[in-house]
Amino acid sequence: MMTSVDTDLIRVLADPLRLQIVTLLARETLCTTHLVEETGAKQTNLSNHLRVLREAGVVETEPCGRWTYYKLRPDVIAQLAGQFADLAERARAAADNKRACP
Repeated sequence: MMTSVDTDLIRVLADPLRLQIVTLLARETLCTTHLVEETGAKQTNLSNHLRVLREAGVVETEPCGRWTYYKLRPDVIAQLAGQFADLAERARAAADNKRACP
């Protein structure tokens, strides 16, 4: 059975700005204003990236008055990390397997 890594989630996290957002949210829950300050990105660009992360289930929102805070969903990251750990374990176990050329 082949280990399946969530390629859609990898594509979402492959964008440098989205990865930076995820890294920042791993430290603390932040609103868009904080993320604009931290990343230097324009608010509209940042909002689009946050939408992609939200739709992928990587972040969740928390309304607070007129602000919206974003929080990382560690279970999603842990699940992806587990998939990579399984893949690495299979590679270790198969290190001596070599298919002969015809």
